[in-house]
Amino acid sequence: METDQKYPHRAIKPATRITTEPALNCSCTGSRMVGFPVAVVLPAGGSGERMGLSTPKQFCDFLDRPLISFTIEAFERINWIQNIIVVVAKECIDLMKTIIHKYSHKRITLVVGGQTRHRSIFNGLKVFTDSQVYDSKLTKPEVVIIHDAVRLFVEEDLLLKIATAAKDHGAAGATRPLVSTVIATTSEGCLDSSLERAKYRASEMPQAFLFDTIYQAYQQCSDYDFEYGTECLQLVLQYCGSKAKLIEGPPTLWKVTFKRDLFAAESIIKESLSQKACVITGVQQDAVQLAHCLEKTLLTQIMVEVISTPVGEEVSCIQNISAKEYRNIIYVIVNDTDLQEIKQLVESIGNTSLPILYPVVVIMVHLNKSESMPFSNNMDELGAIRLLAKEAKQKNILVYGLLVNYPKDTEKWNDAVANVCLIAGTLIKDRNAVLAGQLFVA
Repeated sequence: METDQKYPHRAIKPATRITTEPALNCSCTGSRMVGFPVAVVLPAGGSGERMGLSTPKQFCDFLDRPLISFTIEAFERINWIQNIIVVVAKECIDLMKTIIHKYSHKRITLVVGGQTRHRSIFNGLKVFTDSQVYDSKLTKPEVVIIHDAVRLFVEEDLLLKIATAAKDHGAAGATRPLVSTVIATTSEGCLDSSLERAKYRASEMPQAFLFDTIYQAYQQCSDYDFEYGTECLQLVLQYCGSKAKLIEGPPTLWKVTFKRDLFAAESIIKESLSQKACVITGVQQDAVQLAHCLEKTLLTQIMVEVISTPVGEEVSCIQNISAKEYRNIIYVIVNDTDLQEIKQLVESIGNTSLPILYPVVVIMVHLNKSESMPFSNNMDELGAIRLLAKEAKQKNILVYGLLVNYPKDTEKWNDAVANVCLIAGTLIKDRNAVLAGQLFVA
């Protein structure tokens, strides 16, 4: 077994790695530009004991997707980050490989972690320096960001501030105000002293460092640091004399620690996914009229775009949906109970990247203007919707049916439109897979 050159008695954990895509050159996202190479190390080797579950918290699912995948996505969508190093326990390597491939994550290098947090982070950094051990061809970054795999809500603006401050100061980290007073206790369990809360801050993630600075700190730190330490900023201060620039972060930097945090995270993501929707119709006047009524009413809750698609222009419609990343689609049809158009829509959406990371909601609104339509037709439609929804769910597409019987009375029509908006809005916000395939009546 190979050992550390500075401390020969300290064994290095062997590493396994997969790289899904070559590192990208420094580039910009939107108007942002970074003129120096940046990489990310995500330590994800924790056991999650406080979660109280047999599965480590970073691999717990919500919205049918493991938590760590959401965190990876947050960094993956930023073009100026060249490489994302994910450090996991040896027994989780195969699981992590499956996640990477299932959700089409890119720029990922997978590394086996150590027994403690600092050992895992150091293993992640060594990918850039110990090419023989890690079979690595990655270019060493000038700045490396370290972030917790279970802090999935991190925005590019903060990452840019942290990375730039690290470039200028050698180290930088996010902080938050303390919400509780910190006290010291005696051995008898009595109050010994308390800290003045206004003078102290909670250290959060992300943190960023000049690569050579944090690497040098890890080369010099003691076994005690490796075993019991948790604060990277303290290491570079103690061993390299670099005083980190502290930047106050937003309230969303919280860490998923307990089971209740999973529900909170799911709620936040569902809220973000329900911010916009598109209403698709043909060119029939009644369908277009209903679509614009829905748009007017739903605009109090979410942003809505109406797309009227003539026959033969379905491809451009799907391109529009994909380009604008609509994951909430309301499809309005009149009288016709044939689901062929809906089937084509679901199939087309399934061929895009939209449902890979998040479930797509498709609500078929059937406007029934026929007074003579028998009840058995509605039951047939329900059976067809359930069959379609069962197939669509395999592609991460949730299909619901919504029947509207057209009333001639204006007041009743307005009530029907309001009911459609209420039901559709609820389905979009809840994204309940159990209800997929159900036919609702407005």
